[in-house]
Amino acid sequence: MFANRYVRTIILSRVLLQLGIWIRNYAVLLYVSELTHNNPVDVSLISVAEFAPIFLLGLIGGTFADRWRPKRTMVWSDLLSGLSVVAVLLAVMNGGWVALLIGSFVSASLSQFSQPSAMKLYKRHVPAEQLQGVMAMSQTLVAIFMVLGPVIGTFIFIKFGIHVSLFLTAVMFLGSSFILLTLPQDGEEPKPGKAGGFIKELTDGLRYIGSNKSLRTLSMTFSAIGLASGLTQPLQIFLVIENLGRDKQFLQWLVMANGAAMLVGGVAIIAVAKKLKPQLLLLVGLLANAICTVGMGASHQIWLTIVLLVISGLFYPCIQGGIQTLLVRNTEGAFIGRVSGAIMPIFMGMMVVGMFISGYLKDTFSLSGVFTASGVFVVIGALLLLPIVINKSSKAEAGPAA
Repeated sequence: MFANRYVRTIILSRVLLQLGIWIRNYAVLLYVSELTHNNPVDVSLISVAEFAPIFLLGLIGGTFADRWRPKRTMVWSDLLSGLSVVAVLLAVMNGGWVALLIGSFVSASLSQFSQPSAMKLYKRHVPAEQLQGVMAMSQTLVAIFMVLGPVIGTFIFIKFGIHVSLFLTAVMFLGSSFILLTLPQDGEEPKPGKAGGFIKELTDGLRYIGSNKSLRTLSMTFSAIGLASGLTQPLQIFLVIENLGRDKQFLQWLVMANGAAMLVGGVAIIAVAKKLKPQLLLLVGLLANAICTVGMGASHQIWLTIVLLVISGLFYPCIQGGIQTLLVRNTEGAFIGRVSGAIMPIFMGMMVVGMFISGYLKDTFSLSGVFTASGVFVVIGALLLLPIVINKSSKAEAGPAA
């Protein structure tokens, strides 16, 4: 796979991007929590700024990425991300921390144009028999940085502070842009056949989902899971501070344990995926996640919290693997890109809603109450999935009988 120039270049650029993202995310998290004295509302706004663009621009960015030249789109996206971080650094040097939220929002927005373009280049230049391996490598890269990213980001912030962290983030983004410049020039993109084609392409995915029962069910499951994820995402730091009585820097070890388990779980799923039905894989993953989420909210023991995080990480690839397989199997080839661009904003939109209200819910109720509510929403998502599980099982039984 690494003999392919496109794979080598894109993977190297993704390494730099992941480094920049993790350095930025932990620097912003620790800096804002320090300035605001761990205010849960302000901390939750960080996650909103980082994830809201996926909801707001996911479908739009994917549609434009299909129309624009992929190399040029990726180069400009990473370049502008780097320049936005430089602007944020200048603002922070003058005492404005709100610029961190704006910068995170801008950088995450540009990613919605860059990521679909990378997929487009893979589709064009990677042989079909290698494509699955390349995608698995990309997911493994994300899992590796789930382990290393928090450690690197926290170390750089504690050792050097917010200014150096932002400077390094800008260097990583700009470095990714320059690396992508070494790719061959893009060919000419086909022009839209008629006026209004963009709007039609943008809405086709939504219409297709509405006419497909399985995709409608997956969309509702996505909504429930997204809301559940959003409720707990910004509050993980409070598990460390309030439940475990440790400094906020201890969060890196929890995230690292979860990321390591995800990596192991991902390898295991690759080995057994052909033997398991994707709908059952997803159902089991959701139920395990619900139990672990409720347990983490109630746990005041470090060892128990880590065990629950590890179990949750091991089963998380079941959720991702099940969802992706069901989407591919229930979507016609011509609609896969647009369906992905439509369904992911559904998930991320509900996640952003959960992030936005999580701080208020914690202040109103309790940390344990919010984590319990998150677990309940995951169970609701699993129950919504039951019609697909029953339908697939019925078809499987009817097939041999026929």
